[in-house]
Amino acid sequence: MLADREPVTAYVAVGANLGDARQTVLGSLSALARLPGTVCSGRSRLYRTAPFEAQGPDFINAVVRLETRLSAPELLDALQGLENQAGRLRPYQNAPRTLDLDVLLYGQACMDSPRLTLPHPRMWTRAFVLYPLADLAPDLVTPAHWASVAGQSIEPLTESVP
Repeated sequence: MLADREPVTAYVAVGANLGDARQTVLGSLSALARLPGTVCSGRSRLYRTAPFEAQGPDFINAVVRLETRLSAPELLDALQGLENQAGRLRPYQNAPRTLDLDVLLYGQACMDSPRLTLPHPRMWTRAFVLYPLADLAPDLVTPAHWASVAGQSIEPLTESVP
């Protein structure tokens, strides 16, 4: 039962580059806070980035910090449900997307399964993850991480998310 579990701090990357990407990201931030056994404890500002190892228009990105009683696989299932509600299709790897939600960190968990790898295996090499993550948890991002994304362009859009 969810109420019997201790909450875990999880960080989730949010991105979109199809349709009204900004509105989709903002709506998904609200939807994440309504997941069962979950409280939103922080939201980054929004960022605009060119597609990185992907195609299509620019992305709108953010990161949210959740205190959740969902297990990591349950959280992944909930995120994929929100992506599906937003019309997410996966015709090929790195296709443009209406909504992309990735579990970056789930407490101190380390796991590598066919469905979920934690910490997220590519998070430390992507500016669109590091900048919003640093808004919420600056101590998690090291100088070496910053150096790995030095050539990637990223534009902050807002000081904070409502």
